[in-house]
Amino acid sequence: MVLHGLQSLLGRLYDVDLNYDVYDYLVTDRRALLGAAPAVVTRDIEEELLLAETPDGAGVALYLDPALLRRLEGADPVGALTENNLADYCTALEGVSHFVYSTWRLDRDLPVSLLELETQAEVDKYAVTVFLLADQHGGGYPAQVHARLFDRVSFDARLEPDQYHRYRTAHRCAAHYCRRLEHRFVTRGEARIEALVRELRRFYRLGSTAKLRHALA
Repeated sequence: MVLHGLQSLLGRLYDVDLNYDVYDYLVTDRRALLGAAPAVVTRDIEEELLLAETPDGAGVALYLDPALLRRLEGADPVGALTENNLADYCTALEGVSHFVYSTWRLDRDLPVSLLELETQAEVDKYAVTVFLLADQHGGGYPAQVHARLFDRVSFDARLEPDQYHRYRTAHRCAAHYCRRLEHRFVTRGEARIEALVRELRRFYRLGSTAKLRHALA
């Protein structure tokens, strides 16, 4: 199942315990979200993480569009990531990233902000894509990933102003940080993998303010 593959990639990359199975928290019926997330029902949204305070702590659900999941099951990006399944892969990975990061933080009674979630997801898409393509194509650092993920993007015109600002800020922070990763750890197409992974794991464990400050340093 494709989401298990993406969750496993994130767990290995960041050396974090995966205490929750993403499929146990997956919602694919828009109508079930009418009370909790009306925007998912009324707009054509393919991915949305839902967090809510509960008497026992926090409630978590991940919505992914069922058509997107069907497409990915038919063309699993963990086996072969191509331009044809890249957009669906990025959407699903963003959702799984939100789920893994938020549950990992909440398990440790650590706060998590929306901007922090979005910034980490942008970094996750870059890092997982780099290692996935390197593995699928026999090694070597895929230098085209940064330009493909950060230069050729657009934002939904229907976003509210605060959402637009959050996504733009997360995108800018992650693009700057990931470019700096390449400058620090990649030389002539060869990456210092252990040092790169150590840095990514350190970044993952930073809190919101420290994460954003480090990204833009």
